[in-house]
Amino acid sequence: MTAKNTFSAVAPCPCGRATTYELCCGVYHAGIAAPTPESLMRSRYSAYVLGLADYLQATWHPSTRAAELDLSADAGVKWLGLKVDFAIETGEDGNEGEVHFVARYKVGGKAHRLSEHSRFVRENGRWFYVDGDVA
Repeated sequence: MTAKNTFSAVAPCPCGRATTYELCCGVYHAGIAAPTPESLMRSRYSAYVLGLADYLQATWHPSTRAAELDLSADAGVKWLGLKVDFAIETGEDGNEGEVHFVARYKVGGKAHRLSEHSRFVRENGRWFYVDGDVA
């Protein structure tokens, strides 16, 4: 998957972890399965930053996935950062997960915060985003 603009693989990862994109979310965008709900959520945030609609669709559970995902309306969004408040694996078999995060962004010079409690499920060894409650 190609990142929008000319994002450098050796740049800091957009997800906020203290490593490069290439060694962090870049591996998931290239096809490796995210090992935890938090890793998947961080890689999805990075995908929004980079405009990777195909990745977002592929990691969205089929039961709740939008038929199409057009990120062109997000062209004016400048993502500023991500803070993960907590991430847990739940369910009797550990195949469910929850992540609460706050993503900061600007539109037209005005700052915004997106606070979400997201739910994830693991099927056949892969985590998928199911849905979330926006606060």
